[in-house]
Amino acid sequence: MKVVVVENYDEMSLRAAEIVEQQVLKNAKSILGLATGSTPIGLYGKMIEGFKNRSVSYEQIKTINLDEYQGLNRNHPNSYHSFMYENLFKHINIQMRNTYLPDGQARSVEEECERYEALIDRIGPVHLQILGMGTNGHIGFNEPGTPEGSLTHCVELDESTRKNNARFFESPDAVPTHAITMGIASILKSDRILLLASGKKKAPAVKKLMEQQVSEDFPASYLWNHDDVTLIADRDAYQLVEPERQ
Repeated sequence: MKVVVVENYDEMSLRAAEIVEQQVLKNAKSILGLATGSTPIGLYGKMIEGFKNRSVSYEQIKTINLDEYQGLNRNHPNSYHSFMYENLFKHINIQMRNTYLPDGQARSVEEECERYEALIDRIGPVHLQILGMGTNGHIGFNEPGTPEGSLTHCVELDESTRKNNARFFESPDAVPTHAITMGIASILKSDRILLLASGKKKAPAVKKLMEQQVSEDFPASYLWNHDDVTLIADRDAYQLVEPERQ
């Protein structure tokens, strides 16, 4: 795992955008794996700037998102379909037919998980997967206890995850209890992985990740089993790592 420590969230977002743009410029038909939540919003803002000011085109790019809440209509303001449209897709020249997210309202969750995994295999592999990391080490919505061999599946969200996401909803009770997520094995199929971490709140998780102890109790630790992972962390997120590792 390559580690890049930067000063702040803005610099983290900029460095991440540079890596994304390099991939897009290298291969105009790249498959990008995308994440939601507060961590990648800055990255998406920089990508929008690149489209508007640096002639970076997403016209032939395909995107595959990590997850979606179960039960939310795709037009619900807190669905990840809406998140991606509002924070990235509507601002760049990507073709919406080339953007893929799980269907949170699928009649059969099991069939939707199988369909989405087959989609990953059909149009993938993902060339560059963007990840954030939860305070409990989840990646995607793969909560502690998720096995490494897991494929796309429906998961009951950990209470800490629902609490962290409650700020996006009108009340804590409105946060969905389940989500459809790419599994660990689904994520590890990607050619390259870019993990982003920012803020003091993520410092304990980054410290645990850097201990390099691979365990299902901390899903992000599975990333040590991938050959090409880059962690970009700001100083607040990296502050608890031993000085000799910095």
